[in-house]
Amino acid sequence: MPFRRLAACAALLTATGVLTGCALFGGDAKADTGVKRTPHPTASSKPTPHMTPGAGVISGSPTPLPVATTPPPPAPALTPVPAGTVVAQGSVASPKGSIHYRYRVVSTGDNLYSVEYSGFTSTVPVPVSVTFLEVAPRVGDGLTYHGVGDHLLGGPTTSAAPTSSAALGSKPSYLAALVTYSSAASEDGLPVELGPNKVLAVNTVSWSIPVRQSNVHPVDGGARTGAQGSVTATTASGAPARYVVAQGDTTELVAARFGIPTQYLVWLNADRQVFDQQQQLYATVTINLDPDSL
Repeated sequence: MPFRRLAACAALLTATGVLTGCALFGGDAKADTGVKRTPHPTASSKPTPHMTPGAGVISGSPTPLPVATTPPPPAPALTPVPAGTVVAQGSVASPKGSIHYRYRVVSTGDNLYSVEYSGFTSTVPVPVSVTFLEVAPRVGDGLTYHGVGDHLLGGPTTSAAPTSSAALGSKPSYLAALVTYSSAASEDGLPVELGPNKVLAVNTVSWSIPVRQSNVHPVDGGARTGAQGSVTATTASGAPARYVVAQGDTTELVAARFGIPTQYLVWLNADRQVFDQQQQLYATVTINLDPDSL
């Protein structure tokens, strides 16, 4: 009996050791140690994407970067000569001293001009008119064209006539002469020199129109493919003013030669025509590059 009891105890101890070994290499260790173990992550587990504050790493879909754009150029502009600016003035006396008056050309502030006449007196027996002409006639000539700003000053006077005025339009500096002439209705009973449209006085006009300010400033960068024409005139400051188009010149490349946007060249030449999809300019045509000439 004692042997049997010992053998039974040995068998029980052996069984207990086997169970303890199983608990050490797998299974549930909680039953033997009482300590809760945290299982290790397996190789197949994946970390959750996240963004670390300040790190600049964004999880999920990326945010698109802004696309850089070039702002459009400002619209071309030309500042008018201020209203009231006097651009020409003088006194007129006919060769025989029969007619006297003063004139003054002023800006109206909108790129237009008018002329004021004052102190008109006349002893000739016919109405007298005045006009501006590009080419000066001679006293005694007969006018066939009444020029720009044609205006009736009045008939014979015993005192100075009231001040009167007439419109001259825009940029009148091309008009070289102020011409006084007879506005007689017919030749009947008049000396030949006082007949209808006979020139009674001619005065050369000296203009002093200020250069208008603009944000368009062409500078010649030199001939190149698509812009091989020639500069034929410059402004008083030396900037290019006129350009003669060469065969194959295009609007875009001519504008690039002079360092201005294409729309500025179009603005300077609103009446010019182009052809085909390449916007080619007609060869031998002269185009404008001077804003102050508009």
